[in-house]
Amino acid sequence: MMFDGYGTSNNNCNKKKKPKKKKKSSSGKKKMAAEQTSAAKSIQEWVFPESSVPPVDDFQVPRSHRLAEPLIFELHSHSICSDGFLSPPVLVERAHRNGVKVLALTDHDTMAGIPEALEAAHKFGIRIIPGVEISTIFSPRGGVEEPVHILAYYGSWGPARYEELDSCLASIRDGRYLRAKDMLLKLNNLKMPLKWEQVAKIAGHGVAPGRLHVARAMVEAGHVENLKQAFSRYLYDGGPAYATGSEPLAEEAVKLICRTGGVAALAHPWALKNPVAVIKGLKAAGLHAMEVYRSDGKLAAFSDFADAYDLVKIGGSDYHGRGGHDESDLGSVKLPVLAVHEFLKLARPIWCDALKDTLLHFAEEDPSNSNLEKLVRFGKIKGLKADTTLSCGEDVIDLCLYCGLTGEERQAVEFEALRLKLAHTFIKKGGRQMSVISRQISR
Repeated sequence: MMFDGYGTSNNNCNKKKKPKKKKKSSSGKKKMAAEQTSAAKSIQEWVFPESSVPPVDDFQVPRSHRLAEPLIFELHSHSICSDGFLSPPVLVERAHRNGVKVLALTDHDTMAGIPEALEAAHKFGIRIIPGVEISTIFSPRGGVEEPVHILAYYGSWGPARYEELDSCLASIRDGRYLRAKDMLLKLNNLKMPLKWEQVAKIAGHGVAPGRLHVARAMVEAGHVENLKQAFSRYLYDGGPAYATGSEPLAEEAVKLICRTGGVAALAHPWALKNPVAVIKGLKAAGLHAMEVYRSDGKLAAFSDFADAYDLVKIGGSDYHGRGGHDESDLGSVKLPVLAVHEFLKLARPIWCDALKDTLLHFAEEDPSNSNLEKLVRFGKIKGLKADTTLSCGEDVIDLCLYCGLTGEERQAVEFEALRLKLAHTFIKKGGRQMSVISRQISR
């Protein structure tokens, strides 16, 4: 076959026609548009829960905000309560400036920043998802162990069985002190001495030091030029100055999250050495979701993994506030509306069940004033004076139910049964049983 100078065939008779691409049918487009519209409406109802009364807690968003603005979800962020650079209020303010409407604060191995974040969120009209990023170790049989981070997302009232989760997190934080000291010992052997006092000062009072705090101390001491160099040369997983602490097995952490009413998601799987083994092992333990979306788009390979193991696809910036061009900013990961919808469709029933369990435990085990304080540890009951208590049935239940639940969720049969059960339960204070009715909340 002969060709002319432009690379086209002169033999028109033998020239094969390229098959025409099938155009998407109008019905298919309409179906997709309808699904997105329905998903957006469902998301809006959750972000802006409708009610006939004003907000009664620190979680609801002012009614003035509506879907005219894009609903940006940020599902991965850090504050100074772990290894971030910003305080929880400043983090929330930055999220607000970036247009974020739902922010998950997921500090490493602590939920200490949640109350402050909630206080600031009420001011800026942002909804907070209480979260935590748990440091774990994945140790396959016959394989090489590696660190794995598991994100946990909880409903507005936080984890059920909070003490069990808090005990695990406290153990990890205690191990972080020993881990940081081991890192300093290794750096000293590498002729890069650091003072423990400097690392502790950088971490801040009461904050368990992590690799980032050690890296900042290395920069200040002149051992490296920047944080990136500290990690790439010395502090990376398995690096010459890397050390482990008292992290639990990844599978056990996933099971703990499930027991305490949370959604368990695998963080930054692209950083893993053996992602397939980790994903497969954690799915068997109860993993719900995994990060797939980043600020530079969706990672096709990990999207395929999520499909293969039936995991919900999420993503977040993993913002720390370090500054510089190499860090994704809050709200920079644009999650598709259908991805957000799938996340909430998974999470909301889990969070509702956790709230039911928490309220039942409160009524059946110890309906005391001290336990009421634990019940609202992540929020305040507005208008409640320090010397008053609440009758459970008409007050505590309703205050809980109006904390971020949609009207449909509040009207569930199970919650109506809880109202009846708790209506005759009185809160104990100072050894006495008291029932002081707070302001009435119409349903």
